[in-house]
Amino acid sequence: MTRLLDENALVRSSVVANCLMNRERSLSGSYGYGRELGIDVMAELSTRARAATPVRWLDVCCGSGRALAEAAGLLAARGLTAEAEIIGLDLADHFVSGSFSPSLRLISGSVNQWVPDGCFDLITCVHGLHYVGDKLEVLSRIASWLTSDGLFIANFDTRSVRRADGTPTGRRLTAQLRSQGFAYDSARRRISRRGCAQIRFPYRYLGADDQAGPNYTGQPAVDSFYEPLP
Repeated sequence: MTRLLDENALVRSSVVANCLMNRERSLSGSYGYGRELGIDVMAELSTRARAATPVRWLDVCCGSGRALAEAAGLLAARGLTAEAEIIGLDLADHFVSGSFSPSLRLISGSVNQWVPDGCFDLITCVHGLHYVGDKLEVLSRIASWLTSDGLFIANFDTRSVRRADGTPTGRRLTAQLRSQGFAYDSARRRISRRGCAQIRFPYRYLGADDQAGPNYTGQPAVDSFYEPLP
C-alpha cells in the first residue's frame, strides 16, 4: 500500500522543495517559459497592458522568480511599468535578489492556501503542478482567479492523477477536464483554459505520494490519489 501524505507533510518533502526545476529558468531560450508553455509571455503582457490597466500576471511555483524579474525589466524598458502587475508565488522562499521594478511581487506560500487580492489576465505554472498534492483543487482554484477572458496555461501530466488502487484516471479525467472548459494537449502535456469559472471535480482527494519517482521531465515528482464521489 502506497504511503500517502497529507498537505502538511507534503510541503516538508524534499521532492516538493525541488531546487532544480525553476531556479534559473528565463523567459526565452531552450529552457525558457516560451518553450515550455508554447506562448510568448511578453507579447501576451504587452498586448493586454495596452488594452487594460493594469494587466495582471500570476506565475504559480515561480522558483527563484528570475523569469518574472526579466519580464518586469522588459516592461519597464517599454514604458509599461504602471500598466502591469506581476506576482510570483512559490513554496520555497529562495528568490532572486536585487532591485526590482515596483510592478513585481514575489510571495512565499502554498497555492493550496494562498488567497489572491484580485483576478488575473494571465496565470502560468511551469512544471510546478508536478509537485502539488491536490492537483484538481488547485486547477479549480486557479480557474476562479482568472478574469473573464484571462488565460491559464501550465505543464500537467494526467498520469500523475491516480485512483485509490494506483492506476491512472486516464481518459476519464481528460474528458472531465474538457467538460469543465479546460483544454489538454496530451502530446505536450499542457493544460489551459480561457476565462473564469467555478469548478468542482467529482473526486475526493486521498493524499499524495512523493516517492512516485521521475516523471516525463526526468525529475522526481508527486502522484495525487483520488476516489470518485458517489
